Amino acid sequence: MNVTTEFLKQKEIESSRLCSEVLLSHQLKKSRVELYLEFDRPLRSDEISGFRSLIKRRINREPLQYITGHQEFWSLDFLVNPAVLVPRPETEILVEEALRLKQDNLLPDSASGQLTILDLGTGSGAIAVSLAKEFESAALWASDISAEALAVARENAEHHTVSERITFCQGDLWQAFDNSPVTFDMIISNPPYIPADTFDTLPAEVCSYEPRIALDGHEKGMHFIERIITQGGDYLKPGGWLLIEMDPGQTEQALELIDATQSFRSKARLMDYRKKYRMVKAQKNNG
Repeated sequence: MNVTTEFLKQKEIESSRLCSEVLLSHQLKKSRVELYLEFDRPLRSDEISGFRSLIKRRINREPLQYITGHQEFWSLDFLVNPAVLVPRPETEILVEEALRLKQDNLLPDSASGQLTILDLGTGSGAIAVSLAKEFESAALWASDISAEALAVARENAEHHTVSERITFCQGDLWQAFDNSPVTFDMIISNPPYIPADTFDTLPAEVCSYEPRIALDGHEKGMHFIERIITQGGDYLKPGGWLLIEMDPGQTEQALELIDATQSFRSKARLMDYRKKYRMVKAQKNNG
């Protein structure tokens, strides 16, 4: 293990010790605790060969999460593959804020008494599934332009036994609802927001492996953010909320777009765990 850790460190792989432990755990199908309990057990030749192949994939900058097929989000285990973006910790603030709005009774009253929530651009389904676990009586929708991503999201919903409460829809943002009259108490989105001209400067793990369609926000990264804000009011109930993740440098422009629509009565931006503005929220007018 020490040799592998040092090798990964020389290859400038972050958290090299953790990476080596996770890959060995994956190869042996054992927890990291079990690895330490069996620290002196020699590896068989097939185990060594398999472990080396995993290490090779990682030094080629394939994300650890794609190698293992798993990523934790909201203390839940999610299946991931190259069809979906790897869920990031900062995206959890969307779930946190959704819960806060509920706890503070700031969500509109539904005529049926059931909240309706949309995860727009669901990817792996991490947000939708996490919300389904927290909002036990809510009806959720999860949309994505990618059929492959929706397949992963459905699998995650089944894995966490919430698939019966999530309606999956395919389409380019609002196109998924062209033939549906549904409106929502809350719309949450982590859209593509990387400027196209900076995409190739991202770490190799991102630009070479993660789906560009889930990251590239076109010029200045604002293409999808602008579409969500300008049209989002049409899909919200009066008093409903729009929550969007974005780059900190985009939040001021997003607030200006919200004002320009005249569809919202209040707006704010929230910081992530690194004290950078990461999310913008807005509440639709009552009438």
